[in-house]
Amino acid sequence: MIVSTVTALAVLIGSVLLGLLVVEILRRALTSRLVSRWPLAPPIVRRCVKPGFTLAFAAGATAGLPPREVLGRSAPDVRHALSLLVIASLTWLIIQAAYATTDVALDHLTKIEGDRNVRARRVRTQVMLLRRTSAAVVVIIAMSSMLFTFPAVRAVGAGLLASAGIAGIVAGIAAQSTLSNVFAGLQLAFSDALRIDDVLVVEGQWGRIEELTLTYVVLRLWDERRLVLPVSYFVHNSFENWTRHTSRVIGTVLLHVDWSVPVEELRTELYGFLRDHPLWDQKDWVLQVTDVLPNGLVQIRALMSAHDSASAFDLRCDVREHLIAYIREKYPSALPRFRADTGALPQNAAWTDDQSAPHA
Repeated sequence: MIVSTVTALAVLIGSVLLGLLVVEILRRALTSRLVSRWPLAPPIVRRCVKPGFTLAFAAGATAGLPPREVLGRSAPDVRHALSLLVIASLTWLIIQAAYATTDVALDHLTKIEGDRNVRARRVRTQVMLLRRTSAAVVVIIAMSSMLFTFPAVRAVGAGLLASAGIAGIVAGIAAQSTLSNVFAGLQLAFSDALRIDDVLVVEGQWGRIEELTLTYVVLRLWDERRLVLPVSYFVHNSFENWTRHTSRVIGTVLLHVDWSVPVEELRTELYGFLRDHPLWDQKDWVLQVTDVLPNGLVQIRALMSAHDSASAFDLRCDVREHLIAYIREKYPSALPRFRADTGALPQNAAWTDDQSAPHA
């Protein structure tokens, strides 16, 4: 009896070590100089080594499990626990392998800039949502498989299937909010209404989409705060998307100055400043007098374009500072002057017959 127990333990240990050895050989092969040039090798090693070792241990232990005579009454429980571990580790490995495969495509899409950036962000958003949905489906299937390894669950399986229609209706009513968010997330992703890295203005808050899932959206605001909103919010409420078709944005700078400001010279100065500025995209610019204000000042508007909203904001600040400094140094007489009504005319003033102008 002792000899058979020692032999069974040796077989068990040998089977586990063999499985671990196979995974280690694969890991070393993927990290070798020859194979490491393969784009999929680094993400596979990074994501799949731990679940691979876990699956190797579980499968090796299951294959080399001693017979019932050695384990005694605990044999069914041990075999059942190992089967659960095999299902769980296999599910983990499948999900991580799928993530490793898509990581290569996502990394490539992240590096695309210029005119193709919008399409790249759309594909990136859809890939991320699809792989999360697929992972959720795989986890549900794995959990169902694990549950059906219990004899009690198998016994009531037929009854559960018979009442699946009623249970589905009850579950649908209970999870109505969650399901609406899930369908809203799929609708937004595949209708191209929202994408990762889109710039939005929501509830007066400017931010960039940092994370987009099937249930919520995370906006990274300009001051590094995070605004988390349910996906259904974007279906039922209006919002501004500054990068719907392109990330290019036109910035605006308003100045209120005196009538004596030399507009043409200010226009020339603006173009000279923009021409050498790295944030200007060398496309659109203009300087115009857009209004005469009731307080006696004129409103000058300068427009300039930039590659994205962040660059446009910085460019606007630089243009505003430059124009203010230029007017203050070159034309101080054009600084804002408010004209006040002095009230009644002097006592020696008189009006002409047509009352068009006073004269002494």
